[in-house]
Amino acid sequence: MHRTGRLLVSAAGASLAAALLVTGVSGAEGEAVHEAGPVVLPLALPAPSPVPAQPAAPQTPERPGTVLTVRGGDSLWSLLRRADVPAATITALARLPEAAPLKRLRPGERLELGLRDGELERLRYALDEARTLVVGRAADGALSAQVTEVPLEIRLARAQGTVRSSLYEAALAAGLSERLTLRLAEIFGWDIDFALDIREGDRFAVIYEQVYRDGGYLRDGDIVAAEFVNRGERFRAVRYTTPDGRTDYYDPAGRSLRKAFLRAPVDFRRITSRFQAERYHPVLGVRRPHRGVDYAAAIGTPIRATGDGRVEFAGWKGGYGKTVILRHGATYTTLYAHMSRIARGIRAGRRVRQGQVIGYVGRTGLATGPHLHYEFRVNGVHRNPLTVPLPQAEPLPAALRADFERVAAPLLAQLDLLERFAVALAER
Repeated sequence: MHRTGRLLVSAAGASLAAALLVTGVSGAEGEAVHEAGPVVLPLALPAPSPVPAQPAAPQTPERPGTVLTVRGGDSLWSLLRRADVPAATITALARLPEAAPLKRLRPGERLELGLRDGELERLRYALDEARTLVVGRAADGALSAQVTEVPLEIRLARAQGTVRSSLYEAALAAGLSERLTLRLAEIFGWDIDFALDIREGDRFAVIYEQVYRDGGYLRDGDIVAAEFVNRGERFRAVRYTTPDGRTDYYDPAGRSLRKAFLRAPVDFRRITSRFQAERYHPVLGVRRPHRGVDYAAAIGTPIRATGDGRVEFAGWKGGYGKTVILRHGATYTTLYAHMSRIARGIRAGRRVRQGQVIGYVGRTGLATGPHLHYEFRVNGVHRNPLTVPLPQAEPLPAALRADFERVAAPLLAQLDLLERFAVALAER
């Protein structure tokens, strides 16, 4: 017997905390298989630059390396003075063109210093994962600086699993991090309701990047291809970047998985009232149509615009309480009611982007508890937000199809292999 539980993630893209509140299904613990892929895709980054020449070691030994951590309000001056670096040296350092990033230090960053006789002999500062600013002394004793680069290596890893108790548990057992699990739900969130649709036996397969530096694992990257089989229906996604630099996910036919509207506008606990022709109103005590969906959520939970549009109304609207109405072109409007407050800057005439926070869950107007009342209208006619067909985003232009297929073919082949492996494992 299936049971619906708490939300894993909404299509709007939930917080990591929301990802922990997963939809449960009956059954045992999730099965999963995780395999690190052997595919290596080295990034074409410049070779490391030589470290500035160091003078011959003097008689006085250099002090062990000192690590300084940037605090709130620190400047390069205050940070180095804390280590007793002479003022003249700090001034000379700040004048080096390559050292300009040191003037934009952020709390939590670190500088590694080498000091000798109270004088700065070397400094290292990580600019990002691949580049490090290295300061040393030239043969004439003057400070010099260079940026060294260590090539990053991208390897592809693969993971797959079968849902037995929850997607979250199956994904972790497969070796996916919480961030990648959330990302998987975001990719397919326009087609699958991860709060209501997940069932025991659903399967997933993921091909994702892992970033290495100097042969050591650094972090997980993004998902490059994925498959999710929900209630027997297969969904596939391939990441593709267009020549103008826009990255998105597409199905094997080149259609964007991103819809013009998100399926749900809020990270909710449960649906308390569905779209129906007649419902008993708990406040008015009468039966009348319920032309939207009520999502129960804690007061203050962010409410997100389900599509790009323009604010048509923002304010108090009778029994709806604090309400925002968005117009999406000539055809669609969406309504968000019972807010505790409307987000700053949201007022009539303003444009909003899909996923932008427009308000916060409350219980204003005719509401017995905190929830969001959400309505979806097509040409002025109310439609069920849970089942209305959502318009697709723009597909890839025909001119890019050949290049997309070149990128997608090897990834889809790997998904095919993972699918055959999963089927064979299930038949054992």
